Order: sequence, then C-alpha cells, then structure tokens
Amino acid sequence: MTTSIRRWAVATTAVVGLTVTGCGIDDPSEGGDDAGSSGEASDDPIKIGISLPLTGDFSEPGKGVQRGYEAWAAYVNENGGLLDRQVELTILDDQSNADRVASDYEKLINQDGVDLVFGPFSTRLVVPAAQVALDYGFLFVEPAGAAEDVFTQGFTNLFYAAPAVAQDHYNYLADHIEAMPEGERPETAAYAAMDDPFAQGTAYGLKDRLEEMGVETVVDEVYPPNTTDFSSIAAKIASSDADIVVGGTQYQDAVNLIISLQQLNYQPRMAAFSTAPTNPEFASAIGDKTEGIMAPTGFTPEATYETTAEFVEYFTEENGAEPNEDEANAWTTGQVVAAAVEGVGCADPSAECQQQLIDWLRENEVQTVVGPLTWDAEGRPQGAHLIQQYVDGEIRIVLPEEAAEAELIFPKPEW
Repeated sequence: MTTSIRRWAVATTAVVGLTVTGCGIDDPSEGGDDAGSSGEASDDPIKIGISLPLTGDFSEPGKGVQRGYEAWAAYVNENGGLLDRQVELTILDDQSNADRVASDYEKLINQDGVDLVFGPFSTRLVVPAAQVALDYGFLFVEPAGAAEDVFTQGFTNLFYAAPAVAQDHYNYLADHIEAMPEGERPETAAYAAMDDPFAQGTAYGLKDRLEEMGVETVVDEVYPPNTTDFSSIAAKIASSDADIVVGGTQYQDAVNLIISLQQLNYQPRMAAFSTAPTNPEFASAIGDKTEGIMAPTGFTPEATYETTAEFVEYFTEENGAEPNEDEANAWTTGQVVAAAVEGVGCADPSAECQQQLIDWLRENEVQTVVGPLTWDAEGRPQGAHLIQQYVDGEIRIVLPEEAAEAELIFPKPEW
C-alpha cells in the first residue's frame, strides 16, 4: 500500500490482527466457519455490500452517495487496496423503501457473502439497515443518518461518518443569532419540515435554540416526503411574514417550497434550508435566486484537512465536478472503515474481526476529509457543522468566523 493511502486510512497505531478470506454468515450469532482461522493473507478482493436509494424519494442524494463510494473504491484500488487486497463494491437499489433496505442487507450478508458493509442514505433507511448489521454482528458505518432516532436504538455497532448529528447542524447559526444585539435579532420564525427524522431534526434543533432566546414560532408545518405542491404551506409562511424561514428539507422539496415562496413575493430576513443548497443543481433549479440562502454542511472542498485536497482533486478528475457533501460523507465512510481495517488487520465477516473493528473505532480518532472524527458510545460524532451561505452567487462558508470564507449577509437580499 502506498504512503498516501496509509496516511488517511490509519488514524493511530495499528492493532495486530489477521488478514483472512471473507465468507457468508448463515447464523447471526456466529461468524463463518473459515473466518479468521488460517492467519494467511488472501488475494481475494475485500467485498463490501451497500444498499442505496437509487430510485424513489431519496434518489438524488442516494446517487451522490453512490458516486462517493465508487470514487473511494477506485482510489483505494489504484493505490494498493486495503491489506494489499482490492476492494469490490456490491450496490443494490432499495428504492427508498425501509423494508427493502433490510432485505438487501440480509441478502448481502447471507447470500452474497460480503466481508464488510457500508450504510445507506437517510435516517429512515439507516435504522432498519443498522438493525440487520447488528443482528449479524457487523460494523456499520453510515454517511447520512444524523437524526437522534438513529442513536437511541441501542446500536452498539454504528458510527456516523460526519461531523455532527442533525440537531446540532445549525449550532453555529444559533450562536451567531444569540450574539446579535437584541434589537437586531429575528423576532419571528416559520418552520417547514419533511416528515423525516433527519430533516425535522435539523429544523427543530434550530427551533429549540431560537425559542430559548425568545424568537416566536409563527408557523410550524410538517409535510409527507412525497409532497410536491407547497402552495398552502408557502401561503401560511408568507402571510405570517416571519423574519426567518427554516426548511427541514432534502432536495426537491426545498426547491418546490422556495419557488412557491418566491411566487408569493415573501421576503424573509434570513432563510435556511438543510441539504438542498449544497446540491450543484440547486441554483439553477430555483432560478438562480440564491443570494443570502444558508445551509449547514459538514464538508467544503476548500477545507485544509490533511486528505481533503487529494480527495477533491481525484473526485473532480473522475466525475468532472467537485464533490458535494453527500459524496464527501460517502468517501468519509470508506476512510473510517479503512482506518479500522488497517488498524486491526482484518476484513472478514467473522464475529471476532467485526468486533475488533468496532472496538478499534470506539478507541481511536480517524483523520478524514471532513476533519478528525471521534464518537460517543451511541455512534454520535463529536463535532459541529459549518454554515454556508450564497454570497455573490457562490456558496461560501460564513460561520464560524475562524473558518469563514465570506462575511455573513444579513438581512437576506430579495430573491
């Protein structure tokens, strides 16, 4: 393995382990019969099983995660593999369906005989997938399940590969608003959130903070994931004339809501939407009326972390565009698992190996493209998200001040 791969794959001193050939597991309480028995290196690829929402409600970010996973695997293989073995991805389409994602991971483990699994996109899919992984004793690192529901299920095998959980995504914005002179703060707020644990978590994490400092909630709407007509919700927000509008959104729902608000000529002093503004198609989708819109993000291509520049350069060359947050979190998932594999020295489905991988991540910090990551006992990362804002037509980091690429715009210009 090359020096560059070892630099980001291994976080601290490696624990001695065995390199073995992977095999399937038929009983969730036992590892494969051959796993970990020979102590000899294998030339077989390390098989990694993944289920993603490539169709359905979460298909847009799901495809982004796919691009991130595939870029990571290609990069690793071009640079010597893991444990001197190539990695091989098997990716299934769960169609954004929680029942299907569970059966996909059953198939990947029992029938396809994968050595490792990576998580899907969306809290709704992460929870059932993590349960299957736990039943079979597999390490479960996931790129996009940030809602509190994920961390209250008793998963002892789960790690979220991002800087912060959903409720903490807007902490820097809340801190900024709290520090404003009282007469300049927003006085009223409107919230619209998808009926999704992650989306609601981001919006309501900020809502809790704003209410604590006296900002009155004047609209609080929750809508189904398949909602396309936002005219009634937009009308409520517009008629409230709220100072700040907060969207607990994914992608298309945010686009549709913003267009509906624009049509009503509602002009908030602040506007924040989760996930959508970081998507490269977002600006054109809302008519390039982006100035002042904010969003939390766990990743920026301009970050100075040790491996970020190398990731951005490689991904851009492979895909023709810089990576977004979903793609970065997928790559981070690969980095986290790779660090554990190199640290322990094994990558197979045996109970012994999987538990060693889990234990290693509990005890070590991993250097990633989104910064250094550590986790609490439930798998929550111990960090914070940055706040981005469209400034002069470009999305830039504005909070915290020490990481800012531009000064936060307030009040928001008309869209």
